[in-house]
Amino acid sequence: MTTDPAAEIDLAPHSAAFAVNPYATYAAMRALETPYYWEDANTWMLTKIADVEAVALNKTMLRNNDDYISAEDRKAQQRAINFHDMPFHEHYVQVNLLESEGATHDRLRKVVFREFTPAMIARQRDAIQTFVDGLLDELSEQDDIDFVSDFAAHVPGHIIGRVLGVPDEDAPKLRHWSEEVVRYFDPGRGNADKARAEVATKEFYEYLLDLLAIRETAPQDDLLSRLIAHRDAGQLSQDELISTAMLILMAGHGSTIDVLGSGLHSLLRFPDQHQRLRDDPALIKTAVQEMFRFESPLPYFHRFATEDTEVGGMMFPAGTRFGLLYGAANRDPVRFQHPDSFDVGRAPNRHMAFGGGGHFCLGNHLARLDMDVIFSTINARFSSVELAEATPEYKRGLSVRGPKALRIRWQRA
Repeated sequence: MTTDPAAEIDLAPHSAAFAVNPYATYAAMRALETPYYWEDANTWMLTKIADVEAVALNKTMLRNNDDYISAEDRKAQQRAINFHDMPFHEHYVQVNLLESEGATHDRLRKVVFREFTPAMIARQRDAIQTFVDGLLDELSEQDDIDFVSDFAAHVPGHIIGRVLGVPDEDAPKLRHWSEEVVRYFDPGRGNADKARAEVATKEFYEYLLDLLAIRETAPQDDLLSRLIAHRDAGQLSQDELISTAMLILMAGHGSTIDVLGSGLHSLLRFPDQHQRLRDDPALIKTAVQEMFRFESPLPYFHRFATEDTEVGGMMFPAGTRFGLLYGAANRDPVRFQHPDSFDVGRAPNRHMAFGGGGHFCLGNHLARLDMDVIFSTINARFSSVELAEATPEYKRGLSVRGPKALRIRWQRA
């Protein structure tokens, strides 16, 4: 009797074992001849980089299928995934730039793309350096810290908040709201998660509404003021402005905290590579890319097929939901030599951590600049950095990847 290898796979993203090492499960799924069907989420999970890339770049594969189903079917679909009866979340999260498609997506992306120019990103370097230096000045007096809560959690909200026009003192609120909203995209969410996501979205909305009123009477040289100008020019609506601002703050927050934590953890798990980077600081750009590949902070997204199509050697009907496991694709040995090894000089490194196609991450340049400045500065200012705990605990779930805490000891140079 032949055993179905897929039946031997237990995809349990909220388990402790998966949080420790999701890559063993990913490898088992990748070894299957055809995509793995995850019955819990009615989703075909893609783990091979060729399949993930093909679907991400396929313009007929969409984040939502609203234009291809009736309003009644859409409501049924919302109920099936528990995305119903949460008016603020439905109004400002489920319809944002990331979730939209077609002409709406193209219009909003064009507005935001105009603002996230290489010149704008480059102008942030000095501000990032000043903030990182100041934070390290405070923390360097301590021999050991939790790198996640004491350092990483303070940086991205501050940086993206300054770009958008959010006061520095409000960054902690942004982190809380962002985490509650993003967590609700993870399969396996419950009603308690739903309630928290809705409350966070409502508070986020009310905060941005107040901030908009301030900028309307006193514009500044920030992204929020420029988005108001785009709104007044008829390029986006008031609701789209709020949902876009919310998305920018969420997208630039939690995932950057996670990759900062996992990035340092990777360096400390592979001390030879950490020393290699210390010896050759010019490797920082490839090292940062490797941090995103090795522990992708947003390892899971989905797409809907809008027409019958072949994926991974199988035919699927229109309406099929696919899970794009970027975290699995970025460890595919077909593309990456020794994929489970961390290599600060890896090149080429065509990973999928920033997605692909029309949903390619607009903030990837800013995130990489943050990482460049932060790790270059830490290596220059501290003669040694080491783990203060053997096995840091990672977050549970399929949609996020990063340590909950990362206790380290360091010595000033």
